[in-house]
Amino acid sequence: MSYQINSAAVIGAGTMGLGIAGQLANAGVDVLLLDLPADGERRNAVCERAIERLLDENQPGLLHKDNLERITIGNIEDDLQKLGAVDWIAEAVVERLDIKKDLYRRIDAVRKRGSIVSSNTSTIPISLLVDGMPQDFRAEFAITHFFNPVRYMRLLELVRGKSTKQEVIDCLEQFNDERMGKGIVVCNDTPGFLGNRVGVFAIQTALHTAFRLGLKPEEADAIFGRPMGIPKTGVFGLYDLIGIDLMSDVAKSLVSILPPEDAFHKVAAEIPLMTRMIDEGFIGNKGTQGGFYRVSADGSREALDFETFGYREAEPEKPRVALDAEAASDFTLLLEDDGVYGQYAWDILSNTLCYAAELVPDVNESLVAVDDAMKLGYNWIQGPFEMIDAVGVDLFIDRLKNEGRSVPAFLAAAAGKTFYRVHGGKLQYLLADGSYRNLDRVPGVTRFSEMRRTLSPVLENKVASYFTLPGEVGLVEFHSKANTLDGESMELIAGAVKHATDNCKALIIHNDAQHFSCGVNLERVLDFIVRDDMDGIDSFLDHFQQTVLSLRDAPIPVVAAPSGLSLGGGFEVVLHCSKVIFHANSVTGLVESLVGVVPGGGGVKEMVYRWSEREGDVTKGAWQAFMNVGYGRTARSPLEAEPLALFRSGVDEYVMNRDRLLDTATKAALSMTSSRKPSARGSLVMPGREARQEMDAWLEKARAKGRLTPHDVTTGSQIAMIVTGGDIDAGTEMAEQDLLDLERKAFVTLAQTPETRARITHMLEYGSPLRN
Repeated sequence: MSYQINSAAVIGAGTMGLGIAGQLANAGVDVLLLDLPADGERRNAVCERAIERLLDENQPGLLHKDNLERITIGNIEDDLQKLGAVDWIAEAVVERLDIKKDLYRRIDAVRKRGSIVSSNTSTIPISLLVDGMPQDFRAEFAITHFFNPVRYMRLLELVRGKSTKQEVIDCLEQFNDERMGKGIVVCNDTPGFLGNRVGVFAIQTALHTAFRLGLKPEEADAIFGRPMGIPKTGVFGLYDLIGIDLMSDVAKSLVSILPPEDAFHKVAAEIPLMTRMIDEGFIGNKGTQGGFYRVSADGSREALDFETFGYREAEPEKPRVALDAEAASDFTLLLEDDGVYGQYAWDILSNTLCYAAELVPDVNESLVAVDDAMKLGYNWIQGPFEMIDAVGVDLFIDRLKNEGRSVPAFLAAAAGKTFYRVHGGKLQYLLADGSYRNLDRVPGVTRFSEMRRTLSPVLENKVASYFTLPGEVGLVEFHSKANTLDGESMELIAGAVKHATDNCKALIIHNDAQHFSCGVNLERVLDFIVRDDMDGIDSFLDHFQQTVLSLRDAPIPVVAAPSGLSLGGGFEVVLHCSKVIFHANSVTGLVESLVGVVPGGGGVKEMVYRWSEREGDVTKGAWQAFMNVGYGRTARSPLEAEPLALFRSGVDEYVMNRDRLLDTATKAALSMTSSRKPSARGSLVMPGREARQEMDAWLEKARAKGRLTPHDVTTGSQIAMIVTGGDIDAGTEMAEQDLLDLERKAFVTLAQTPETRARITHMLEYGSPLRN
């Protein structure tokens, strides 16, 4: 039987069910969302309240609010029969076996044969879920374990039962990969599956080790965070974020389902201090009293003192070893420290990596599945086996032995080898029998981080590299911290354009990092300002402008494939590409005004052109550019970017699955080679000084109303100067280069103000804008 998913229903409007429904709507699927009926006339009140959370501005579950139209709400008493019309029924109710099984009996009575039923459970084995159910239900049932928040977390753990049809698994795998944007890890029906089993073990190990070594929360979180290549929240920050009570329940649930000999039990004991915290309501961010951290009345960050059970000012300084490791993006530097911080890092890593090794091959035969689970489900930069390779398999084993510790069998089998290797031009991974297998992803899924291990760069410096890929395609990869851009980035791009023009059919700009590019390197800009080198700033900006123009004007197609943040100068690179393949969760915008400067790499110029074309009027286009650039407006998806002229309908595209960016971009670039047309901009008839004066007057009124600060006005006035053409008569024609010259002039003017210097310094030190 052939299975297809064109419609769906989700039962359970809690955090996970709501997230699944939202992502189904993002995928273009009509979805029915059901929960318990409410008392009174508003029978669907539970789902109505849930929908409000889906539209939360701080973490929206939808790519665009209009996607809400695809969600129909109801309740399981009045609307259960509607399940008979859908192709996939996803259950996401409370983790109680009796409630789930009762629901399944009711679902089976109304569903159509040929529909798929799945559970979002993270703890209950599939064998128990389907026990006593009819054979045809068991054949069409699976576990689909999503991670929270569903829109952003890339992992889906897919578990089949003994009776589940392979066609059901194939359908769920393809649909959730291509439409829902998930990286699929097929798991055996074992307790905790993979992601939570390793992830919660790592968190619990970090927690217990911090208490054992007497570390303060901010000390522990400075190590167990970005320096290790994992999210910056750290262990105590993560407990606060999720909820100390909830995280404690997660640990207890794993204790109840894992076998007695499992190493998890060693790090699962309740900590008296945390028991007291839960009892007295100190449960983290969702509570009113705080958790391990809280924000004081004056806005400062405080940390819990374990000795006094009171709060003190959090220590802002990070351990030197943590800063060094983060700056070098090399967690192994932590292990070289011979103090308590190095011991903390080693205890966490050695125990977690050994625990992961113990899961192969019994829990999953593939170490790739374990690595994928941690990278996609917990946002680790490297998976456990990639981390062991980075340390060195033999060095890791030797240190374990020197400490008198046992070595897991799979780790011992890797002695003298690496878990991953390049052989015959292919990336391979180690099997439990000591042989290797090619790492082949499903068609259309390509991770450049894996591909690049089989390639040698044609051009390379410390911030970027250029490669040639199979099929005569060039690729530029940024790899500086946060992928910020500087003069060396532009030199690499310029060289790549020249080489690709002579040797390739197309050029792609892409990377597998968390963010495509967070903009121009502000440290370099501040260095120019401190040295009062305004000529240096102008020269850098001119080089930047001419380089991005060379992308646009190249005789071959140039396609950008960004994900994560593409802001400021990073987005100016994107703006000048022939075509853009965005990831669905891409965040885009020109945010330079927040640090007291203007987009100086062609961003303002491009916005004036795009808005003038869209409005059919240069004056209207100038006002739109003025408002969007001045406010530093950003979009959190391509659907939000389109109304801001940051996404071109009919030209740019987006994909739901980040792992499909490179393949999609490659095909798009090669398809454009025969139809490549020059795209240089013609002259614009500018609005001139009268329009600029109107904009300046608008700025002053906004400041008088308290909506803008004095330096917002100064910055906005320079943006007005660019978009109107400055002190010229209305109707004066200006070429593209004239607008670029005005961008540089405005940037240099603002760079000489103490207010801009203060804004940049504040952003570098605190990571947030200064309102001066």
